[in-house]
Amino acid sequence: MDHNLQHTYNAPAEALVVRNRVLRNTYWLLALSMIPTVLGAWLGVQLKFSFFAGSPFVGFMVFLAIAFGFFYAIEKTKNSGLGVAILLGFTFFMGLMLSRLIGHILGFSNGATLIMTAFGGTAAIFTGMASIATVTKRDFSNMGKWLFAGVLVILVAALANVFLQLPALYLAVSVLAIGIFSAFILYDVQQIVNGGETNYITATLAIYLDVYNIFSNLLSLLGIFGGDSD
Repeated sequence: MDHNLQHTYNAPAEALVVRNRVLRNTYWLLALSMIPTVLGAWLGVQLKFSFFAGSPFVGFMVFLAIAFGFFYAIEKTKNSGLGVAILLGFTFFMGLMLSRLIGHILGFSNGATLIMTAFGGTAAIFTGMASIATVTKRDFSNMGKWLFAGVLVILVAALANVFLQLPALYLAVSVLAIGIFSAFILYDVQQIVNGGETNYITATLAIYLDVYNIFSNLLSLLGIFGGDSD
């Protein structure tokens, strides 16, 4: 009986240790993943890299194929050091994908300021949402399917806009993406806090995609509304 009681008391403590370790490792890896992203973006700007120059539709499809290839490889290797290496490779690739937008923004006289503003805004959203997810008693796990549906809507709208080229649709998609991926930070961080996600590589990938999408869409909006051409 005593042994069982002791085990009952130990279980929450062990869960807390696991949770804190996953959370700590996730934040470390997330911070580390920014280095290849910045490197990829810088290299892409220097090389004027663009996937979408020839055919935007083909570029979009190739991008999705490569991204899902990375997701598959990360999932397969998530319990080893190789998973970290593949994840960092993926973040370098995502940095390359960001370089076209960064290059466009740097074409404005206040481009560097806009990039720093987008970075600051993203950091503020991340800190706010991660803090809420960590301290709140409210359960956000039922948001998952709605958020996933929202991402599908964004993907379909973004793909449609490759052909339609509607500025209003572009703005709507950007605003919607910032809202949905901000909510996804709540969801993803709480998955770790509640013990639903115990693999820090998978957790980092999820949160990295949230942060990346908030930053790129925020930067797009800042470029549209705050870019100085002189």
